[in-house]
Amino acid sequence: MPYLLGRKVMLREYRYEDLVPIRHWVNDPSIVESLSDIFLMPQTVEATESFLQAMMERKPDRAGFVIAHADTQLYIGQINLDSIDWKNRVGRIGIVIGNADDHGQGYGTEAMRLLIDYSFLDLGLNRLELEVYDFNERGIRCYRSCGFREEGRLRERQYKKGRYVDVLEMGLLRSDWEAARAE
Repeated sequence: MPYLLGRKVMLREYRYEDLVPIRHWVNDPSIVESLSDIFLMPQTVEATESFLQAMMERKPDRAGFVIAHADTQLYIGQINLDSIDWKNRVGRIGIVIGNADDHGQGYGTEAMRLLIDYSFLDLGLNRLELEVYDFNERGIRCYRSCGFREEGRLRERQYKKGRYVDVLEMGLLRSDWEAARAE
């Protein structure tokens, strides 16, 4: 598969050398607090290696990409379509920018737009969805700017940062994406 190239970032395949930058963030509380509870406990090197190996193996129900600098191809983060439901043409997105210094640079938004275009144009999906915690304001702004809408709220669903937080369910339909592109 060719790389998906943007102005600042490219989406590329996972590589063995991505283990080192992934290890830099998988146990960093400031990064993982906004991610799923699989990061509730410290991640071992073996668990990270196993994840990386799984992502390098092509599976029909997922499409995983490293978010890399467009000019150097160096790792910034990752964005994945997990649990692709081919019958109903639905993909679930997960994204992380692995270094706090890279937050607020527009890398996540550009990566999200590249993945959305790929999902609708190349994969023929009809719907994309994701979950985000209510305190992740930067993520919510990014998703809304890419066309996602809040479709539901699971009140006090997760215990994070010493309190119960809501989980927002967000979705983007191909028809909404096409309408926004036509404007």
